[in-house]
Amino acid sequence: MEGGAYGAGKAGGAFDPYTLVRQPHTILRVVSWLFSIVVFGSIVNEGYLNSASEGEEFCIYNRNPNACSYGVAVGVLAFLTCLLYLALDVYFPQISSVKDRKKAVLSDIGVSGEPHPAAFWAFLWFVGFCYLANQWQVSKPKDNPLNEGTDAARAAIAFSFFSIFTWDYMDPSQDSSMPYAPYVEPTGPDPAGMGGTYQQPANTFDTEPQGYQSQGY
Repeated sequence: MEGGAYGAGKAGGAFDPYTLVRQPHTILRVVSWLFSIVVFGSIVNEGYLNSASEGEEFCIYNRNPNACSYGVAVGVLAFLTCLLYLALDVYFPQISSVKDRKKAVLSDIGVSGEPHPAAFWAFLWFVGFCYLANQWQVSKPKDNPLNEGTDAARAAIAFSFFSIFTWDYMDPSQDSSMPYAPYVEPTGPDPAGMGGTYQQPANTFDTEPQGYQSQGY
């Protein structure tokens, strides 16, 4: 196996940022990280409006505090998750223990790969997109006559939608460029000397006696 179990053969190598940033899973992490910042940043900064008559803030999405809270919570959790595993990608080449590498790989796959927790994250973003879009649609114009924060509210909805796809495609177990791609047993014919079942080529030996055929002169 190239690189050893979980890339152990590459342990201790120098950190190569150019190689790291070119890997598809790294690009998806960075994009998902930026999208999460847009979502929770938009809601935190401009997702709450002040009411002069009531003297208190309310959520721009139909005055529903749960909508704002959900968008912020999912965005912050996605932000921290992406940041954590970006740091793991940087530190991973320095891990020499196969057990520690295995734990890191399984943890990464458990968050964003098979058996498809990535679908769970995509589902969270899908719920967030539907929830925010619905509450924005039913918001009353009288609650925001000056249209304050409308661009930020729409941005949070749009990037929630985009995050569905970035998380859905973020499956490290399918990325062959990753330095710790798990070893897969070969399914093809076993080469000689590898312990597999040797199949004798056909017609190598012909055990059936050949009869004498006389030739006419």
